[in-house]
Amino acid sequence: MSYIFEVRDKTKRKIYLTEKGWKHIIKHSEMQNKLEDIKNTLINPIKITMPFQNKAQYYRHIKSIESKAKYLRVIVKYLNGEGFVITGYFVEHIT
Repeated sequence: MSYIFEVRDKTKRKIYLTEKGWKHIIKHSEMQNKLEDIKNTLINPIKITMPFQNKAQYYRHIKSIESKAKYLRVIVKYLNGEGFVITGYFVEHIT
């Protein structure tokens, strides 16, 4: 499996973005040039929620986006203690 990046999140867990995950994310046209924003959202989020046992949502406010949806939501799935980014997109509100 090929990785685009590996980071440690705010809680020191390893999180990976695979090529497959990146290809999925960039299907959202607004995400084309947001790789660094994804990394920063994982490293220094304003909020982390865990709506499901093995998935977390990381949020960060992105001022420069030209949309009402200014919060970047990055969803990570955890397997065997390691996280894998499954998607990322902009939302108007943190849930």
